[in-house]
Amino acid sequence: MQDLAVILGTVLTFSTLLALVLGTGLGIIIGALPGLGSVVGLSIGLPFTFGMETVPSLTLLLGIYCGSVYGGSVSAILVNSPGTPQAAATTLDGYPMAQRGEAGLALGWATMSSVLGGLFSCVVLIVAAPQLARFATSFGSVEVFALIVLALTCIAAVSAGNTIKGLLMGVIGLSLALVGTDPVTGAARFTFGTQFLSAGFDLIAVVIGLFALSEALYRVATGNEGTAEVSRARIIMPGFAAWRSRIGTLIRSSAIGCVIGALPGTGAATASFISYAVAKQSSRRSDNFGKGEPDGLVAAESSNNAVTGSAMIPTLALGIPGDVVTAILLSALVVHGITPGVRLMSEHLDVVNAIFIVLILINLVMLVLAFPLVRIFGRLLAIPQHLITAGIVIFGVVGAATVRGNPLDVVTAVGFAIFGLICRLTGFPLAPLVIGLVLGPQFEQTLRRGLLLNDGNFAAFFVDGPLATGLFLCVLLAVFGPLLKRGLRRVMPARVLRRSGS
Repeated sequence: MQDLAVILGTVLTFSTLLALVLGTGLGIIIGALPGLGSVVGLSIGLPFTFGMETVPSLTLLLGIYCGSVYGGSVSAILVNSPGTPQAAATTLDGYPMAQRGEAGLALGWATMSSVLGGLFSCVVLIVAAPQLARFATSFGSVEVFALIVLALTCIAAVSAGNTIKGLLMGVIGLSLALVGTDPVTGAARFTFGTQFLSAGFDLIAVVIGLFALSEALYRVATGNEGTAEVSRARIIMPGFAAWRSRIGTLIRSSAIGCVIGALPGTGAATASFISYAVAKQSSRRSDNFGKGEPDGLVAAESSNNAVTGSAMIPTLALGIPGDVVTAILLSALVVHGITPGVRLMSEHLDVVNAIFIVLILINLVMLVLAFPLVRIFGRLLAIPQHLITAGIVIFGVVGAATVRGNPLDVVTAVGFAIFGLICRLTGFPLAPLVIGLVLGPQFEQTLRRGLLLNDGNFAAFFVDGPLATGLFLCVLLAVFGPLLKRGLRRVMPARVLRRSGS
């Protein structure tokens, strides 16, 4: 790395620091408002960077990106409406904590997990970027398919007590992902002759309907029973004693987020659900997951924020944008005359090192800004409940209509709101449907590409290479591990009794 003083001199300028604070603060606010999210925030910020210098412009966009990923957890915890799809797993334990009067503590867990996960990814980005970039290139269609199958096992983890219902909802989500244009042939599927469905269901509109609008309908149907009291919400940091037994979950989930973030085309939502499932299987408090368990918050928030740093690895080192967010960041680099790829480290080392420092500062600034912004957000919720419900509906409808500029997305959101209300009243979990819808397109594309590469022989997937084989073994362990653990628990006491009797 270049002389640290030179790098800091590049970063610690008025314009860069101003972009750092404004971008991060704007990102938190955009993330906390259901229906906006990282892509909308970056789309808003991108035009303002054209007249800026390279480092301040990238700082503004990276601040919006990182801040919005964290901001989604705020509304997920306070009003059971994830501001971004990345925060969908956060609702599983965050909102139950808020319902029992621990909203501040839930925000504390989410905030520290987000910051620590983000810093963890910064360290990985600085130390292991070239190695992770080479590792990412070893993932072909079969390997990514195996990873997606592993992520789909999360459906069982988020359906505790309702496994059959959860699997059914997961199948519905995968089925909804088939609606639209065939990615291989280009033919229209399940569109029923309407142009509106040719692009499929918009994920943001579905999430808004399932979580935000159905929450509003649920409040009306139940008379606000069970809703969380968050009018005086403020961040309460958990003590070191509470953290001590969760350090392993934090490190493991951050590592999962870093690895998945380095793989083009995966994303923070995949990382958070995988980390949540792994944490549930390995936690001593697994029975409390879904009821307000901090382990679930730590797993979800540390992993999705760890993606923010590692997602820059394929973007910077290979010039491959993993998703829409990194594609916007890539376009910003190109606008400023910087071509990402294998020569970036040698030709623009000053910019790369500045990005490393900026990402670290963003996570630290995010920790500072979170306290006043959460207080402001909480006070906005101090108004009467019926007005809050109306606000959820208004923000949800506006968010659904503005993401793609298609007013018919509002119809999608309303339709899924009614469906979500029915699911809530009948005990069907909503998260599995989102998992299926998020992972469905990649599941289909990688499966079909893998079949084309192997002449239609699906059995060849399992012996395609050591990486694919290892991932499929992890899938088997994730599926049959809980059954094996239950069997051992039943056998071991019987052996103990026989020994004591002898």
